Amino acid sequence: MPRGGRGVHPEVENDQHVGVTDRLRELIDVVLASLDEPADGPSLARAVHFSRDHLDRLLAAATGESPVALRRRLLLERAAWQLRIGSASAAEAATAAGYGSSAAFSRAFARAFGTPPSAYDGDLELPAPNGIHFHPPAGLRLPGARAASSDLTERMVRHHLDRVRELLAVAATVEPETLARDVRPGFVAVWFEGEEASAALMCERLVFTLEVWAAAMAGEPVPEGGGEWSARFERAALRFERLAKRIRDERAYDDAFVDALCEPPQSFTYGGVLSHVLGYGAIRREALASVLIELGADVPSCGDPIVWEAAQSERIRMAQNATMS
Repeated sequence: MPRGGRGVHPEVENDQHVGVTDRLRELIDVVLASLDEPADGPSLARAVHFSRDHLDRLLAAATGESPVALRRRLLLERAAWQLRIGSASAAEAATAAGYGSSAAFSRAFARAFGTPPSAYDGDLELPAPNGIHFHPPAGLRLPGARAASSDLTERMVRHHLDRVRELLAVAATVEPETLARDVRPGFVAVWFEGEEASAALMCERLVFTLEVWAAAMAGEPVPEGGGEWSARFERAALRFERLAKRIRDERAYDDAFVDALCEPPQSFTYGGVLSHVLGYGAIRREALASVLIELGADVPSCGDPIVWEAAQSERIRMAQNATMS
């Protein structure tokens, strides 16, 4: 069983906060750290400097399981994973799970999973009142704050808009003549829009694309374009984000509309348009990021949604801590 890299694996549930407090997460990590060592209720309590009764009450109230029950279930889930991938025999899995004999392990495993360990190739997760489960190879999966969760559409739209906003702010620090320099000859982000060799043209198309498609989905005239990028972007971003949320809430991804602004008019689905804007937008914005760096500008982040989400969570946490202090 791998021992390195052990730790809580937060499920991707919410870009604002997780459904487990930092203190509770520390306590759960103590349970996780005990999986490879002999442990019982008193030893777990000593590890966190609590009485056993206090630790039992705390975890039971928060997770619906006592520390010992939680640990026992996680060990069985880990054993199921070891058996399913063939990294351990039934006897080895029994030892790793802390059972004194293969027979005792087999009985416990069969009660939990409904089949003996020697024939197991099913799911890893046992029923649990809290959504906390073993996460291969040596971590945990924790549930998120479902009531406040943002879905994939909201995540992708917010990340794209934040990233473009950041890059436009960086571009504003660069001389216009430098932005207009052709540093990517032959680069085409969208097949029907042609070459965009300069940072200036990439900025313009990032903004104008958002303006055009937001107007098309809303059935409004296309803005004339031109003018300062950031102000235009903020107007289009607000409209686009509202439209995306409405499409999501109404489950209208497959609904179609006729864009009379096209020559000739064409029919598009809302889901197709969202995918087009976000898909090609990601190509264009990251090309812009690399060009800005090449031009000597300081781009503060890498553009990775995982890093962005972590930063969002940290900002929310800091703000919450500030209001509580």
